[in-house]
Amino acid sequence: MAEVHLPRSLVALFPGVPRRLEAGGSTVAEVIADLDAQVPGIRNRIVDAGPVIRPHINVFVAGQRASLETPVEPGAVVHVIPAVSGGRR
Repeated sequence: MAEVHLPRSLVALFPGVPRRLEAGGSTVAEVIADLDAQVPGIRNRIVDAGPVIRPHINVFVAGQRASLETPVEPGAVVHVIPAVSGGRR
């Protein structure tokens, strides 16, 4: 199982869902599928119809940017992070 950290902006769409969840799978795609089994609809917020990770979402496994094919070792920490933009130059 991986420990998945979700952003507040995503959790806010699913009342009652904690920011940290355990999810199983040997790849990011499988971990997201397990998350979707626990929180129906969350996959569509992370992955598009491609299927690829949505452009405004970044997924990191053990601190490294990941794709859907990235391996996930048991006990890995997975972060789902929305892109941030704006500010002043």
